[in-house]
Amino acid sequence: MDAESRLRPEDVVELNPNFHFRWEEPQQAHVLLYPEGIVKLNETAASILERCTDGRSIAAVAADLAQRYGGANIRADVLKFLEVAHAKGWIRVKS
Repeated sequence: MDAESRLRPEDVVELNPNFHFRWEEPQQAHVLLYPEGIVKLNETAASILERCTDGRSIAAVAADLAQRYGGANIRADVLKFLEVAHAKGWIRVKS
C-alpha cells in the first residue's frame, strides 16, 4: 500500500455504503453483507468495525479497545486491520 493511501491514526473511517454491518443469528457472528455475498467477522474485527461507525478516530478506537483489554498496546494491530479493510473496500475515510 503506498503512503498516500495509508490510513493514519487521526483518520475517521466509516463503512462503505455498499456494505451493511449487523449481527446474523444463523451465523452466530457479526457480518458484513454486500450485494455479492457475506463476510463473517471474528469478534475482534467486529469490535473494531463497530467502534468505527460512531465517528471516532482510529486512535480513539484503538484507545477504547486497549482499555477494554487491560491497557494492551494494540494501536498498530487496529491500524493494520483497518488498512486491510480499507484495501478490501469495506471502509472508507470519512470526509
